Amino acid sequence: MKKYRIYQVDSFTRQRFHGNPAGVVPNADGLTEEQMQRIARELNNSETAFIFSSTSPDYDVEVRFFTPTTEVPLCGHATIAAHYVRAVEGDAVSGRVMQKTKAGILPVDIIQENSNYSIVMTQGTPEVGKPFRSEVVEWIADALGISVCDLHEHCPVAIASAGHAKVMVGLKSNSQLHSLQPNLAKLSAISEEIGCNGYYVFTLNPQDEVLVHGRMFAPAIGVAEDPVTGNANGPLGIYLVHYGICRNLESSDAFEFTIMQGEAIQRDGTMRVHVKKENNKPVLVQITGEAVVAFSTEIEI
Repeated sequence: MKKYRIYQVDSFTRQRFHGNPAGVVPNADGLTEEQMQRIARELNNSETAFIFSSTSPDYDVEVRFFTPTTEVPLCGHATIAAHYVRAVEGDAVSGRVMQKTKAGILPVDIIQENSNYSIVMTQGTPEVGKPFRSEVVEWIADALGISVCDLHEHCPVAIASAGHAKVMVGLKSNSQLHSLQPNLAKLSAISEEIGCNGYYVFTLNPQDEVLVHGRMFAPAIGVAEDPVTGNANGPLGIYLVHYGICRNLESSDAFEFTIMQGEAIQRDGTMRVHVKKENNKPVLVQITGEAVVAFSTEIEI
């Protein structure tokens, strides 16, 4: 029997019960895959992060991510939560660490701000797919409960990834975004057809300080709606640069913007997205988020 520490952390916020809740087990050495899946199901957050000791000089820690139903290669808000817990526990200090994930070995920067911390996550290789053919766009619109004419005319429906792929769906109206009531069974069925489990639906608001408002649905992996999604907004930045959608807001070598997500389900949170560019193409994406511990406990297994 061993005692394991468990944290519930709200990411992308400094207010408890806002942002995106993630489970964190900071001393996961010894847990089996089945035990991790059972803990993730018990906590019932969209993701739970399990932190393992390094077995190689190539990385500082290994982090594995589980939804209530399956393991996923990478998770933004759970990465923020995991390294926030490491900082709070005193296992990490301000500076860069390397984390091994199923999406590769990626850097994470811990920034101390007085007695608190912000976490900068560098995500995986930028990838953007071609726009979907019209019949697939119609399926997705129907599953979201909208018509094709409600889609943003400058935003092709396409897959973008920085280690964990999402379908990007731009809408014209914030009010329509917040009133969406998607058919989750239809979205799950489409996921099987297109090989992508997440749908990030967003609006662009260039006149505001917050450029993007969004909602993210991933019912095929047990997440009806994710409150604030690092692995959707990083790929969104890649997508926007790739298609030149916000070129008037970009500099020659970077694109930075703020997003807000989770308003429709009263779990609002924000993050900064930074996309590095070379020759007007995205080459690196980072997200920056804050966090707060909601509660912690121990279990014995």
